[in-house]
Amino acid sequence: MIKYIIPLIIFFTLVGFFIRGLSLNPSYVPSPLIGKNIPNYELQDLENLENTIRSSDMLGNVSLLNVWATWCIECRNEHPFLVELSETTNIPIYGLNWKDNRSDALDWLQTLGDPYVSSAYDLTGEIAIDWGVYAAPETFLIGSDGIILYKHIAALTPEVWTKEFVPRILNDCRNEFCL
Repeated sequence: MIKYIIPLIIFFTLVGFFIRGLSLNPSYVPSPLIGKNIPNYELQDLENLENTIRSSDMLGNVSLLNVWATWCIECRNEHPFLVELSETTNIPIYGLNWKDNRSDALDWLQTLGDPYVSSAYDLTGEIAIDWGVYAAPETFLIGSDGIILYKHIAALTPEVWTKEFVPRILNDCRNEFCL
């Protein structure tokens, strides 16, 4: 009798794990940085290599950090929405150009529009590692105090913006001028 019960227990345990796994979102990768201060960095400005962009530039306002590259297909898909956000909200969008060819990146912004307050040039990808970047595009929501409120992996869409970003922004805003 015992030799039948143990395999049944193992079988039903595995079935339980399988059923639980079916309800998980495979594109969700938790970030250990949520609720923590943004990583400190200093990088050259993509447009003017003589200028320096610092993490402290994002303090004081709710803002976005968007990791992008010209070799990234999804970055191209999300770009029109980022341009729209930059034109319709008061939320500054900072770019982190990741492991990209600088001249291609500049052509991209010239051709498709530049939604960024500034774009840091992370040629080696070292700063992206500090941010825990897995792939491009990724967008971080930064609180006015420099705390990372949310991380979205994949193209930012109007649906994701409305569902995931807007409630967090409204929760962090100190006045009606956030959006």
